[in-house]
Amino acid sequence: MTLSLKTCSSPRSTPKSVTGAGSDDAAASQFFHHKTSYRAHTTTLFFILVPLSLFGLFSLYCSPNTIYRATFFVTALPAKSRTVSYVTNTQDSNPYQSNGSRRIRADAVLWPGWDILVIVSPEEKVMPPHLPGENYTCFYPNGEKATARFVATLPFTNRTTFRCGLPGIYRHHHPIPTPVLASSKTFELSPETRWPDLPLWNFVVFEAISTENDVVLFVKGPNRGLGSNKPPGSFRCVFGEESDTAIRTPVTSSVQEVFRCSFPYKPIDTPVKVYLEAVATDKEETKTVPSVAYFSPKRTLTKPHEKSLLCATTMVYNVAKYLREWVMYHAAIGIQRFIIYDNGSDDELNDVVEVLKNEKYDVTIVLWIWPKTQEAGFSHAAVYGSDTCTWMMYLDVDEFLFSPSWDNKSQPSDQMIRSLLPSDQSIIGQVSFKSHEFGPSNQTKHPRGGVTQGYTCRREEDQRHKSIVLLSAVEHSLYTAIHHFGLKGEYEWRVADTEEGVVNHYKYQAWQEFKAKFKRRVSAYVVDWTRVSNPKSRDRTPGLGFRPIEPEGWGQRFCEVKDLRLKRLTRKWFGHPVKDGYKMAWQR
Repeated sequence: MTLSLKTCSSPRSTPKSVTGAGSDDAAASQFFHHKTSYRAHTTTLFFILVPLSLFGLFSLYCSPNTIYRATFFVTALPAKSRTVSYVTNTQDSNPYQSNGSRRIRADAVLWPGWDILVIVSPEEKVMPPHLPGENYTCFYPNGEKATARFVATLPFTNRTTFRCGLPGIYRHHHPIPTPVLASSKTFELSPETRWPDLPLWNFVVFEAISTENDVVLFVKGPNRGLGSNKPPGSFRCVFGEESDTAIRTPVTSSVQEVFRCSFPYKPIDTPVKVYLEAVATDKEETKTVPSVAYFSPKRTLTKPHEKSLLCATTMVYNVAKYLREWVMYHAAIGIQRFIIYDNGSDDELNDVVEVLKNEKYDVTIVLWIWPKTQEAGFSHAAVYGSDTCTWMMYLDVDEFLFSPSWDNKSQPSDQMIRSLLPSDQSIIGQVSFKSHEFGPSNQTKHPRGGVTQGYTCRREEDQRHKSIVLLSAVEHSLYTAIHHFGLKGEYEWRVADTEEGVVNHYKYQAWQEFKAKFKRRVSAYVVDWTRVSNPKSRDRTPGLGFRPIEPEGWGQRFCEVKDLRLKRLTRKWFGHPVKDGYKMAWQR
Protein backbone atom coordinates (compact mmCIF):
# COMPACT_ATOMS: atom_id res chain seq x y z
CA MET A 1 0.00 0.00 0.00
CA THR A 2 1.37 3.42 -0.94
CA LEU A 3 0.68 6.31 1.39
CA SER A 4 0.33 9.64 -0.42
CA LEU A 5 0.92 12.79 1.63
CA LYS A 6 0.44 16.36 0.39
CA THR A 7 3.12 18.68 1.78
CA CYS A 8 3.09 22.49 2.00
CA SER A 9 5.55 24.40 -0.15
CA SER A 10 8.15 26.53 1.59
CA PRO A 11 7.18 30.26 1.60
CA ARG A 12 10.60 31.03 0.19
CA SER A 13 9.86 29.07 -2.94
CA THR A 14 6.89 31.26 -3.85
CA PRO A 15 7.42 34.71 -2.23
CA LYS A 16 4.48 37.05 -2.16
CA SER A 17 5.07 40.68 -3.26
CA VAL A 18 4.34 43.32 -0.61
CA THR A 19 4.37 47.05 -1.46
CA GLY A 20 3.50 50.39 0.16
CA ALA A 21 4.05 51.87 3.60
CA GLY A 22 4.96 49.42 6.31
CA SER A 23 5.72 46.81 3.72
CA ASP A 24 8.80 45.59 5.60
CA ASP A 25 6.79 45.02 8.76
CA ALA A 26 3.98 43.40 6.79
CA ALA A 27 6.44 41.19 4.96
CA ALA A 28 8.14 40.22 8.19
CA SER A 29 4.80 39.49 9.81
CA GLN A 30 3.67 37.46 6.83
CA PHE A 31 6.94 35.55 6.66
CA PHE A 32 6.73 34.75 10.37
CA HIS A 33 3.16 33.52 9.90
CA HIS A 34 4.17 31.25 6.99
CA LYS A 35 7.28 30.04 8.80
CA THR A 36 5.22 29.16 11.87
CA SER A 37 2.64 27.42 9.67
CA TYR A 38 5.41 25.53 7.82
CA ARG A 39 6.94 24.36 11.11
CA ALA A 40 3.51 23.24 12.31
CA HIS A 41 2.96 21.22 9.14
CA THR A 42 6.48 19.77 9.40
CA THR A 43 5.89 18.79 13.02
CA THR A 44 2.55 17.21 12.08
CA LEU A 45 4.18 15.24 9.28
CA PHE A 46 6.92 14.11 11.64
CA PHE A 47 4.41 12.74 14.15
CA ILE A 48 2.50 11.02 11.33
CA LEU A 49 5.46 9.46 9.53
CA VAL A 50 7.42 8.23 12.57
CA PRO A 51 4.60 6.05 13.97
CA LEU A 52 3.83 4.77 10.48
CA SER A 53 7.47 3.84 9.98
CA LEU A 54 7.66 2.12 13.35
CA PHE A 55 4.43 0.24 12.61
CA GLY A 56 5.79 -0.84 9.23
CA LEU A 57 9.02 -2.09 10.76
CA PHE A 58 7.11 -3.94 13.48
CA SER A 59 4.86 -5.58 10.87
CA LEU A 60 7.91 -6.59 8.86
CA TYR A 61 9.49 -8.03 11.99
CA CYS A 62 6.39 -10.01 12.93
CA SER A 63 5.30 -11.40 9.58
CA PRO A 64 7.09 -14.20 7.75
CA ASN A 65 4.88 -13.46 4.74
CA THR A 66 6.95 -10.35 4.10
CA ILE A 67 10.08 -12.40 3.57
CA TYR A 68 8.21 -15.06 1.63
CA ARG A 69 6.78 -12.49 -0.76
CA ALA A 70 10.15 -10.88 -1.22
CA THR A 71 11.52 -14.16 -2.47
CA PHE A 72 9.15 -13.99 -5.44
CA PHE A 73 11.75 -11.67 -6.92
CA VAL A 74 14.95 -13.06 -5.37
CA THR A 75 14.69 -16.78 -4.72
CA ALA A 76 17.11 -18.84 -6.73
CA LEU A 77 20.87 -18.89 -6.68
CA PRO A 78 22.98 -18.86 -9.82
CA ALA A 79 24.08 -22.44 -10.46
CA LYS A 80 27.74 -21.52 -10.57
CA SER A 81 27.59 -19.97 -7.10
CA ARG A 82 25.45 -22.59 -5.40
CA THR A 83 26.69 -23.20 -1.88
CA VAL A 84 26.70 -26.66 -0.37
CA SER A 85 23.73 -26.50 1.95
CA TYR A 86 25.11 -28.71 4.69
CA VAL A 87 25.30 -26.71 7.89
CA THR A 88 28.64 -28.39 8.51
CA ASN A 89 31.04 -25.70 7.43
CA THR A 90 34.42 -27.39 7.82
CA GLN A 91 35.56 -30.94 7.17
CA ASP A 92 37.44 -31.96 10.30
CA SER A 93 38.59 -35.58 10.50
CA ASN A 94 37.28 -35.68 14.06
CA PRO A 95 33.92 -33.91 14.43
CA TYR A 96 33.91 -34.31 18.23
CA GLN A 97 35.15 -31.56 20.56
CA SER A 98 36.91 -32.08 23.86
CA ASN A 99 33.63 -31.63 25.75
CA GLY A 100 32.07 -34.51 23.80
CA SER A 101 29.77 -32.35 21.66
CA ARG A 102 29.81 -32.42 17.89
CA ARG A 103 28.23 -30.63 14.97
CA ILE A 104 25.82 -32.57 12.78
CA ARG A 105 25.53 -32.25 9.03
CA ALA A 106 22.01 -31.21 8.19
CA ASP A 107 19.81 -29.26 5.81
CA ALA A 108 17.35 -26.64 6.92
CA VAL A 109 14.42 -24.62 5.64
CA LEU A 110 12.47 -21.69 7.11
CA TRP A 111 9.11 -23.05 8.20
CA PRO A 112 5.88 -21.03 8.50
CA GLY A 113 5.59 -19.40 11.93
CA TRP A 114 9.29 -18.46 12.32
CA ASP A 115 10.45 -22.00 13.00
CA ILE A 116 13.33 -23.63 11.16
CA LEU A 117 12.96 -27.27 10.13
CA VAL A 118 16.37 -28.94 10.40
CA ILE A 119 16.75 -32.26 8.56
CA VAL A 120 19.76 -34.39 9.41
CA SER A 121 21.77 -35.57 6.40
CA PRO A 122 21.42 -39.24 5.38
CA GLU A 123 25.01 -40.17 6.29
CA GLU A 124 24.58 -38.94 9.88
CA LYS A 125 23.38 -41.42 12.49
CA VAL A 126 21.25 -39.32 14.81
CA MET A 127 18.57 -41.05 16.81
CA PRO A 128 15.59 -39.29 18.36
CA PRO A 129 16.76 -37.66 21.62
CA HIS A 130 15.37 -39.94 24.31
CA LEU A 131 18.41 -40.04 26.59
CA PRO A 132 19.33 -37.45 29.24
CA GLY A 133 22.08 -35.12 28.11
CA GLU A 134 21.15 -35.19 24.43
CA ASN A 135 20.56 -31.47 24.11
CA TYR A 136 20.53 -30.88 20.37
CA THR A 137 20.95 -27.17 19.72
CA CYS A 138 20.88 -24.72 16.81
CA PHE A 139 23.61 -22.06 16.76
CA TYR A 140 23.48 -18.70 14.95
CA PRO A 141 26.22 -16.25 13.87
CA ASN A 142 25.61 -13.69 16.61
CA GLY A 143 26.11 -16.22 19.40
CA GLU A 144 22.41 -16.92 19.93
CA LYS A 145 21.21 -20.49 20.16
CA ALA A 146 17.91 -22.31 20.29
CA THR A 147 16.90 -25.75 21.51
CA ALA A 148 16.43 -28.23 18.65
CA ARG A 149 13.11 -29.99 19.33
CA PHE A 150 12.71 -33.46 17.83
CA VAL A 151 9.89 -33.59 15.25
CA ALA A 152 9.90 -36.95 13.51
CA THR A 153 11.92 -39.37 11.39
CA LEU A 154 11.12 -39.00 7.71
CA PRO A 155 10.00 -42.10 5.81
CA PHE A 156 11.98 -43.56 2.91
CA THR A 157 15.24 -41.75 3.86
CA ASN A 158 15.05 -42.26 7.66
CA ARG A 159 16.30 -38.73 8.29
CA THR A 160 15.78 -37.24 11.75
CA THR A 161 14.13 -33.82 11.86
CA PHE A 162 14.21 -31.05 14.46
CA ARG A 163 12.62 -27.65 14.87
CA CYS A 164 14.50 -24.59 16.04
CA GLY A 165 13.07 -21.15 16.73
CA LEU A 166 14.44 -18.28 14.65
CA PRO A 167 15.84 -15.46 16.85
CA GLY A 168 14.00 -12.18 16.43
CA ILE A 169 17.06 -10.35 15.14
CA TYR A 170 16.89 -12.40 11.91
CA ARG A 171 13.18 -12.01 11.26
CA HIS A 172 13.32 -8.72 9.40
CA HIS A 173 15.94 -9.29 6.76
CA HIS A 174 16.79 -11.62 3.92
CA PRO A 175 18.85 -13.74 3.43
CA ILE A 176 18.70 -15.57 6.74
CA PRO A 177 21.76 -17.61 7.79
CA THR A 178 21.37 -21.37 8.08
CA PRO A 179 21.95 -22.44 11.71
CA VAL A 180 24.53 -24.99 12.77
CA LEU A 181 23.08 -28.08 14.44
CA ALA A 182 25.14 -29.52 17.31
CA SER A 183 24.63 -32.34 19.81
CA SER A 184 25.06 -30.12 22.86
CA LYS A 185 24.61 -26.56 24.11
CA THR A 186 28.32 -26.54 24.99
CA PHE A 187 29.42 -26.83 21.37
CA GLU A 188 31.91 -24.12 20.35
CA LEU A 189 31.68 -22.58 16.89
CA SER A 190 34.81 -22.35 14.77
CA PRO A 191 35.87 -18.87 13.59
CA GLU A 192 35.90 -20.37 10.09
CA THR A 193 32.23 -21.35 10.22
CA ARG A 194 30.36 -20.49 7.03
CA TRP A 195 26.70 -19.49 7.06
CA PRO A 196 24.89 -20.49 3.85
CA ASP A 197 21.62 -18.74 3.05
CA LEU A 198 18.61 -20.46 4.57
CA PRO A 199 16.10 -21.76 1.98
CA LEU A 200 12.57 -20.45 2.45
CA TRP A 201 9.58 -22.76 2.48
CA ASN A 202 7.92 -21.14 -0.53
CA PHE A 203 10.90 -21.92 -2.79
CA VAL A 204 12.54 -25.28 -2.20
CA VAL A 205 12.75 -28.89 -3.44
CA PHE A 206 11.23 -30.70 -0.45
CA GLU A 207 10.72 -34.33 -1.50
CA ALA A 208 11.75 -36.89 -4.12
CA ILE A 209 10.52 -40.36 -5.02
CA SER A 210 11.66 -42.80 -7.70
CA THR A 211 9.55 -44.91 -10.01
CA GLU A 212 10.77 -47.77 -12.17
CA ASN A 213 11.42 -45.32 -14.99
CA ASP A 214 12.19 -41.88 -13.57
CA VAL A 215 12.48 -39.57 -10.57
CA VAL A 216 9.66 -37.35 -9.27
CA LEU A 217 10.54 -34.11 -7.48
CA PHE A 218 8.14 -32.10 -5.33
CA VAL A 219 9.03 -28.44 -5.46
CA LYS A 220 7.62 -25.25 -3.99
CA GLY A 221 7.99 -22.10 -6.05
CA PRO A 222 8.63 -22.39 -9.79
CA ASN A 223 4.97 -23.00 -10.69
CA ARG A 224 3.31 -20.43 -8.47
CA GLY A 225 -0.38 -20.99 -9.02
CA LEU A 226 -3.09 -22.94 -10.76
CA GLY A 227 -2.48 -22.89 -14.49
CA SER A 228 0.91 -21.20 -14.25
CA ASN A 229 2.94 -24.27 -15.20
CA LYS A 230 6.22 -23.53 -16.95
CA PRO A 231 7.29 -25.84 -19.80
CA PRO A 232 9.47 -28.83 -18.86
CA GLY A 233 12.24 -27.58 -21.13
CA SER A 234 12.72 -24.66 -18.76
CA PHE A 235 14.25 -26.96 -16.15
CA ARG A 236 16.77 -29.70 -15.48
CA CYS A 237 17.21 -32.04 -12.54
CA VAL A 238 20.63 -31.92 -10.90
CA PHE A 239 21.94 -34.92 -8.95
CA GLY A 240 24.82 -33.97 -6.67
CA GLU A 241 26.13 -30.77 -5.14
CA GLU A 242 29.46 -30.09 -6.81
CA SER A 243 29.05 -28.46 -10.21
CA ASP A 244 31.91 -30.40 -11.78
CA THR A 245 30.58 -33.84 -10.78
CA ALA A 246 26.81 -33.25 -10.66
CA ILE A 247 24.66 -35.11 -13.19
CA ARG A 248 21.98 -33.19 -15.08
CA THR A 249 18.97 -34.86 -16.68
CA PRO A 250 16.01 -33.42 -18.63
CA VAL A 251 12.68 -32.63 -16.99
CA THR A 252 9.84 -34.42 -18.77
CA SER A 253 6.88 -32.87 -16.93
CA SER A 254 6.23 -29.65 -15.00
CA VAL A 255 2.78 -29.35 -13.42
CA GLN A 256 1.87 -27.69 -10.11
CA GLU A 257 4.49 -28.75 -7.53
CA VAL A 258 5.43 -31.96 -9.37
CA PHE A 259 8.42 -32.27 -11.70
CA ARG A 260 9.48 -35.53 -13.37
CA CYS A 261 12.95 -36.15 -14.74
CA SER A 262 15.04 -38.92 -16.22
CA PHE A 263 17.27 -41.14 -14.12
CA PRO A 264 20.96 -40.17 -13.86
CA TYR A 265 22.80 -41.54 -16.90
CA LYS A 266 25.46 -43.20 -14.74
CA PRO A 267 25.15 -45.19 -11.50
CA ILE A 268 24.92 -43.42 -8.15
CA ASP A 269 25.79 -45.63 -5.20
CA THR A 270 24.81 -43.44 -2.25
CA PRO A 271 22.02 -40.92 -1.57
CA VAL A 272 22.73 -37.53 -3.15
CA LYS A 273 21.02 -34.17 -2.97
CA VAL A 274 18.77 -33.50 -5.94
CA TYR A 275 17.99 -29.98 -7.18
CA LEU A 276 15.80 -28.35 -9.80
CA GLU A 277 17.69 -26.03 -12.12
CA ALA A 278 16.11 -23.29 -14.22
CA VAL A 279 17.81 -23.32 -17.61
CA ALA A 280 19.51 -20.12 -18.77
CA THR A 281 17.73 -17.91 -21.27
CA ASP A 282 18.70 -14.79 -23.23
CA LYS A 283 17.51 -12.69 -20.30
CA GLU A 284 18.46 -14.80 -17.26
CA GLU A 285 21.36 -16.98 -16.25
CA THR A 286 20.97 -20.55 -15.01
CA LYS A 287 19.55 -20.63 -11.48
CA THR A 288 18.99 -23.41 -8.97
CA VAL A 289 16.13 -23.99 -6.57
CA PRO A 290 17.49 -24.83 -3.07
CA SER A 291 16.85 -28.37 -1.90
CA VAL A 292 16.41 -30.49 1.22
CA ALA A 293 15.55 -33.63 -0.81
CA TYR A 294 17.71 -36.64 -1.64
CA PHE A 295 17.71 -39.15 -4.45
CA SER A 296 18.22 -42.68 -3.23
CA PRO A 297 19.56 -45.25 -5.71
CA LYS A 298 17.64 -48.04 -3.98
CA ARG A 299 13.93 -47.94 -4.79
CA THR A 300 12.21 -49.59 -1.83
CA LEU A 301 8.92 -47.78 -1.38
CA THR A 302 6.87 -50.51 0.24
CA LYS A 303 7.37 -53.87 1.83
CA PRO A 304 6.46 -56.88 -0.31
CA HIS A 305 2.69 -56.80 -0.44
CA GLU A 306 0.02 -58.57 -2.42
CA LYS A 307 -1.51 -56.08 -4.84
CA SER A 308 -4.92 -54.91 -3.66
CA LEU A 309 -7.73 -54.13 -6.03
CA LEU A 310 -9.10 -51.25 -3.95
CA CYS A 311 -7.18 -48.84 -1.72
CA ALA A 312 -8.06 -45.53 -0.09
CA THR A 313 -5.82 -42.61 0.77
CA THR A 314 -6.36 -39.41 2.68
CA MET A 315 -4.33 -36.60 4.25
CA VAL A 316 -4.99 -35.96 7.93
CA TYR A 317 -4.12 -33.62 10.75
CA ASN A 318 -5.35 -34.39 14.27
CA VAL A 319 -8.37 -36.46 13.23
CA ALA A 320 -7.72 -39.60 15.27
CA LYS A 321 -11.24 -39.50 16.76
CA TYR A 322 -12.78 -39.90 13.29
CA LEU A 323 -10.49 -42.57 11.85
CA ARG A 324 -12.01 -45.79 13.27
CA GLU A 325 -15.44 -45.03 11.86
CA TRP A 326 -14.02 -44.11 8.44
CA VAL A 327 -11.77 -47.18 8.17
CA MET A 328 -14.25 -49.73 9.53
CA TYR A 329 -17.10 -48.52 7.33
CA HIS A 330 -15.12 -48.41 4.08
CA ALA A 331 -13.34 -51.70 4.80
CA ALA A 332 -16.74 -53.38 5.17
CA ILE A 333 -17.84 -52.21 1.70
CA GLY A 334 -14.65 -53.15 -0.14
CA ILE A 335 -11.54 -51.07 0.64
CA GLN A 336 -8.67 -53.48 1.24
CA ARG A 337 -5.83 -51.13 2.16
CA PHE A 338 -5.68 -47.64 3.70
CA ILE A 339 -2.76 -45.25 3.19
CA ILE A 340 -2.91 -42.34 5.64
CA TYR A 341 -0.76 -39.29 4.87
CA ASP A 342 -0.09 -37.72 8.26
CA ASN A 343 0.42 -33.96 7.92
CA GLY A 344 2.14 -33.59 11.31
CA SER A 345 -0.56 -34.75 13.74
CA ASP A 346 0.10 -34.53 17.47
CA ASP A 347 -2.98 -36.43 18.65
CA GLU A 348 -3.49 -40.18 19.19
CA LEU A 349 -3.31 -41.09 15.49
CA ASN A 350 -0.54 -43.67 15.85
CA ASP A 351 -2.31 -45.36 18.77
CA VAL A 352 -5.59 -45.58 16.83
CA VAL A 353 -3.80 -47.05 13.82
CA GLU A 354 -2.04 -49.65 15.98
CA VAL A 355 -5.38 -50.77 17.38
CA LEU A 356 -6.82 -51.03 13.87
CA LYS A 357 -3.84 -53.09 12.76
CA ASN A 358 -4.33 -55.43 15.70
CA GLU A 359 -7.91 -55.84 14.53
CA LYS A 360 -6.54 -56.96 11.12
CA TYR A 361 -7.20 -53.77 9.17
CA ASP A 362 -4.47 -52.95 6.64
CA VAL A 363 -3.55 -49.36 7.52
CA THR A 364 -0.25 -47.63 6.69
CA ILE A 365 0.84 -44.19 7.87
CA VAL A 366 3.05 -42.13 5.57
CA LEU A 367 4.51 -39.18 7.43
CA TRP A 368 4.06 -36.12 5.21
CA ILE A 369 5.05 -33.12 7.33
CA TRP A 370 5.13 -30.57 4.50
CA PRO A 371 2.52 -27.80 5.01
CA LYS A 372 0.01 -26.80 2.32
CA THR A 373 1.00 -29.59 -0.07
CA GLN A 374 -2.17 -31.68 -0.36
CA GLU A 375 -2.03 -31.82 -4.16
CA ALA A 376 1.63 -32.88 -4.06
CA GLY A 377 0.83 -35.46 -1.39
CA PHE A 378 -1.94 -36.99 -3.48
CA SER A 379 0.38 -37.14 -6.51
CA HIS A 380 2.96 -38.82 -4.27
CA ALA A 381 0.30 -41.34 -3.20
CA ALA A 382 -0.40 -42.18 -6.85
CA VAL A 383 3.26 -43.20 -7.20
CA TYR A 384 3.68 -44.76 -3.75
CA GLY A 385 0.46 -46.77 -4.02
CA SER A 386 0.98 -48.01 -7.57
CA ASP A 387 3.02 -51.02 -6.42
CA THR A 388 0.29 -52.33 -4.13
CA CYS A 389 -3.01 -50.86 -5.37
CA THR A 390 -5.01 -51.04 -8.61
CA TRP A 391 -7.72 -48.46 -7.86
CA MET A 392 -7.26 -45.64 -5.34
CA MET A 393 -10.12 -43.84 -3.62
CA TYR A 394 -9.30 -40.28 -2.53
CA LEU A 395 -11.59 -39.23 0.34
CA ASP A 396 -11.24 -37.12 3.48
CA VAL A 397 -11.99 -38.79 6.82
CA ASP A 398 -15.25 -36.83 7.12
CA GLU A 399 -16.45 -38.21 3.76
CA PHE A 400 -18.30 -41.52 3.30
CA LEU A 401 -19.11 -43.18 -0.02
CA PHE A 402 -22.67 -44.47 -0.11
CA SER A 403 -25.13 -45.89 -2.65
CA PRO A 404 -28.88 -45.57 -2.12
CA SER A 405 -29.20 -49.04 -3.73
CA TRP A 406 -27.61 -50.54 -0.60
CA ASP A 407 -30.53 -49.50 1.57
CA ASN A 408 -32.22 -52.92 1.44
CA LYS A 409 -29.01 -54.85 2.23
CA SER A 410 -28.98 -56.45 5.66
CA GLN A 411 -25.19 -56.71 5.74
CA PRO A 412 -22.33 -54.85 4.07
CA SER A 413 -20.33 -56.64 1.36
CA ASP A 414 -16.74 -56.21 0.23
CA GLN A 415 -18.09 -56.14 -3.34
CA MET A 416 -20.17 -53.00 -2.88
CA ILE A 417 -17.61 -50.43 -4.04
CA ARG A 418 -16.42 -52.83 -6.73
CA SER A 419 -19.95 -52.80 -8.16
CA LEU A 420 -19.65 -49.03 -8.70
CA LEU A 421 -16.54 -49.39 -10.87
CA PRO A 422 -16.22 -50.41 -14.54
CA SER A 423 -15.21 -53.84 -15.77
CA ASP A 424 -11.56 -54.71 -16.33
CA GLN A 425 -11.92 -54.22 -20.09
CA SER A 426 -13.44 -50.74 -19.80
CA ILE A 427 -11.74 -47.55 -20.98
CA ILE A 428 -13.06 -45.75 -17.88
CA GLY A 429 -10.06 -44.73 -15.80
CA GLN A 430 -11.82 -42.69 -13.14
CA VAL A 431 -15.24 -42.61 -11.50
CA SER A 432 -16.34 -39.53 -9.55
CA PHE A 433 -19.19 -39.20 -7.09
CA LYS A 434 -21.02 -35.98 -6.28
CA SER A 435 -20.95 -34.75 -2.73
CA HIS A 436 -23.74 -33.90 -0.27
CA GLU A 437 -22.54 -31.42 2.38
CA PHE A 438 -24.03 -31.93 5.84
CA GLY A 439 -24.46 -29.20 8.44
CA PRO A 440 -24.04 -29.11 12.26
CA SER A 441 -27.50 -30.66 12.77
CA ASN A 442 -27.74 -29.03 16.22
CA GLN A 443 -24.77 -30.99 17.51
CA THR A 444 -22.59 -29.23 20.11
CA LYS A 445 -19.75 -31.78 20.23
CA HIS A 446 -18.47 -34.78 18.33
CA PRO A 447 -21.37 -37.28 18.21
CA ARG A 448 -20.82 -40.28 20.45
CA GLY A 449 -21.89 -42.71 17.70
CA GLY A 450 -19.77 -41.02 15.03
CA VAL A 451 -20.46 -38.55 12.24
CA THR A 452 -22.82 -40.87 10.35
CA GLN A 453 -25.08 -41.00 13.41
CA GLY A 454 -24.91 -37.37 14.51
CA TYR A 455 -25.15 -35.29 11.34
CA THR A 456 -28.40 -35.77 9.46
CA CYS A 457 -29.26 -32.42 7.87
CA ARG A 458 -27.61 -31.22 4.66
CA ARG A 459 -27.64 -28.68 1.86
CA GLU A 460 -29.90 -29.47 -1.07
CA GLU A 461 -27.48 -28.66 -3.89
CA ASP A 462 -24.74 -31.15 -4.75
CA GLN A 463 -21.30 -29.77 -3.94
CA ARG A 464 -18.01 -30.81 -5.54
CA HIS A 465 -17.13 -34.46 -6.10
CA LYS A 466 -14.60 -37.08 -5.05
CA SER A 467 -13.06 -39.85 -7.12
CA ILE A 468 -11.77 -43.40 -7.38
CA VAL A 469 -8.99 -43.54 -9.97
CA LEU A 470 -7.25 -46.39 -11.80
CA LEU A 471 -3.62 -45.66 -10.92
CA SER A 472 -2.27 -46.98 -14.21
CA ALA A 473 -4.53 -44.46 -15.99
CA VAL A 474 -3.14 -41.36 -14.24
CA GLU A 475 -1.38 -39.10 -16.71
CA HIS A 476 2.41 -38.74 -16.66
CA SER A 477 2.28 -35.29 -15.03
CA LEU A 478 0.41 -36.69 -11.98
CA TYR A 479 -1.88 -33.65 -12.17
CA THR A 480 -4.57 -33.62 -9.50
CA ALA A 481 -7.22 -31.11 -8.49
CA ILE A 482 -7.67 -32.99 -5.18
CA HIS A 483 -11.13 -34.10 -6.31
CA HIS A 484 -9.89 -35.87 -9.45
CA PHE A 485 -6.78 -36.67 -11.53
CA GLY A 486 -5.83 -35.99 -15.11
CA LEU A 487 -5.92 -39.18 -17.19
CA LYS A 488 -3.90 -40.58 -20.06
CA GLY A 489 -5.40 -39.94 -23.47
CA GLU A 490 -6.84 -43.41 -24.00
CA TYR A 491 -8.93 -43.31 -20.80
CA GLU A 492 -12.25 -41.63 -20.02
CA TRP A 493 -13.70 -40.12 -16.85
CA ARG A 494 -17.23 -40.86 -15.68
CA VAL A 495 -19.32 -39.01 -13.08
CA ALA A 496 -21.85 -41.26 -11.36
CA ASP A 497 -25.47 -40.30 -10.89
CA THR A 498 -26.41 -39.57 -7.25
CA GLU A 499 -28.83 -42.50 -7.23
CA GLU A 500 -25.93 -44.76 -8.17
CA GLY A 501 -23.47 -43.42 -5.63
CA VAL A 502 -22.85 -40.29 -3.58
CA VAL A 503 -20.36 -39.00 -1.00
CA ASN A 504 -21.79 -37.87 2.33
CA HIS A 505 -19.47 -35.05 3.38
CA TYR A 506 -19.89 -34.21 7.07
CA LYS A 507 -18.27 -30.85 6.50
CA TYR A 508 -19.93 -28.32 8.80
CA GLN A 509 -19.74 -30.05 12.15
CA ALA A 510 -20.36 -28.94 15.75
CA TRP A 511 -18.59 -25.63 16.24
CA GLN A 512 -16.01 -27.02 18.67
CA GLU A 513 -14.92 -29.42 15.93
CA PHE A 514 -15.31 -27.13 12.93
CA LYS A 515 -13.27 -24.22 14.32
CA ALA A 516 -10.16 -26.41 14.21
CA LYS A 517 -10.18 -25.80 10.45
CA PHE A 518 -8.98 -22.26 11.13
CA LYS A 519 -5.65 -23.65 12.30
CA ARG A 520 -4.56 -24.74 8.82
CA ARG A 521 -5.61 -25.51 5.26
CA VAL A 522 -3.71 -28.28 3.50
CA SER A 523 -4.26 -27.34 -0.14
CA ALA A 524 -1.44 -25.42 -1.82
CA TYR A 525 -3.88 -23.25 -3.77
CA VAL A 526 -6.52 -22.44 -1.14
CA VAL A 527 -5.94 -19.47 1.16
CA ASP A 528 -5.97 -20.04 4.91
CA TRP A 529 -9.22 -19.30 6.72
CA THR A 530 -7.65 -16.37 8.57
CA ARG A 531 -6.34 -14.66 5.42
CA VAL A 532 -8.55 -11.74 4.42
CA SER A 533 -8.71 -12.82 0.80
CA ASN A 534 -11.23 -14.33 -1.64
CA PRO A 535 -14.23 -13.93 0.69
CA LYS A 536 -16.63 -15.36 -1.95
CA SER A 537 -14.53 -18.42 -2.76
CA ARG A 538 -16.32 -21.77 -2.80
CA ASP A 539 -13.57 -23.00 -0.50
CA ARG A 540 -14.83 -20.70 2.24
CA THR A 541 -17.83 -21.32 4.45
CA PRO A 542 -20.84 -19.19 3.50
CA GLY A 543 -21.54 -16.52 6.12
CA LEU A 544 -18.32 -17.17 8.04
CA GLY A 545 -15.68 -14.48 8.48
CA PHE A 546 -11.93 -14.71 8.87
CA ARG A 547 -11.77 -15.48 12.59
CA PRO A 548 -12.83 -18.57 14.58
CA ILE A 549 -15.87 -16.91 16.15
CA GLU A 550 -19.04 -18.97 16.24
CA PRO A 551 -21.74 -17.34 14.09
CA GLU A 552 -25.19 -16.94 15.55
CA GLY A 553 -27.37 -19.94 14.83
CA TRP A 554 -24.47 -22.14 13.71
CA GLY A 555 -26.21 -25.32 14.85
CA GLN A 556 -29.09 -24.82 12.42
CA ARG A 557 -27.08 -23.74 9.39
CA PHE A 558 -26.86 -25.67 6.10
CA CYS A 559 -30.01 -27.62 6.97
CA GLU A 560 -32.18 -27.77 3.87
CA VAL A 561 -32.81 -31.52 3.54
CA LYS A 562 -33.22 -34.09 6.30
CA ASP A 563 -31.21 -37.12 5.15
CA LEU A 564 -31.24 -40.18 7.43
CA ARG A 565 -30.30 -42.82 4.85
CA LEU A 566 -26.71 -43.52 5.86
CA LYS A 567 -27.51 -43.14 9.55
CA ARG A 568 -30.12 -45.88 9.32
CA LEU A 569 -27.95 -48.11 7.15
CA THR A 570 -24.85 -47.90 9.35
CA ARG A 571 -26.95 -48.46 12.47
CA LYS A 572 -28.36 -51.61 10.83
CA TRP A 573 -24.91 -52.84 9.83
CA PHE A 574 -22.74 -51.73 12.74
CA GLY A 575 -25.10 -50.92 15.64
CA HIS A 576 -25.70 -53.10 18.67
CA PRO A 577 -28.66 -52.48 21.00
CA VAL A 578 -27.74 -51.35 24.51
CA LYS A 579 -29.81 -50.15 27.45
CA ASP A 580 -29.86 -46.49 26.35
CA GLY A 581 -30.02 -47.02 22.56
CA TYR A 582 -27.33 -48.26 20.19
CA LYS A 583 -23.57 -48.67 20.38
CA MET A 584 -21.70 -48.54 17.09
CA ALA A 585 -18.90 -51.01 16.30
CA TRP A 586 -16.31 -48.21 16.19
CA GLN A 587 -17.17 -46.92 19.66
CA ARG A 588 -14.70 -47.95 22.35
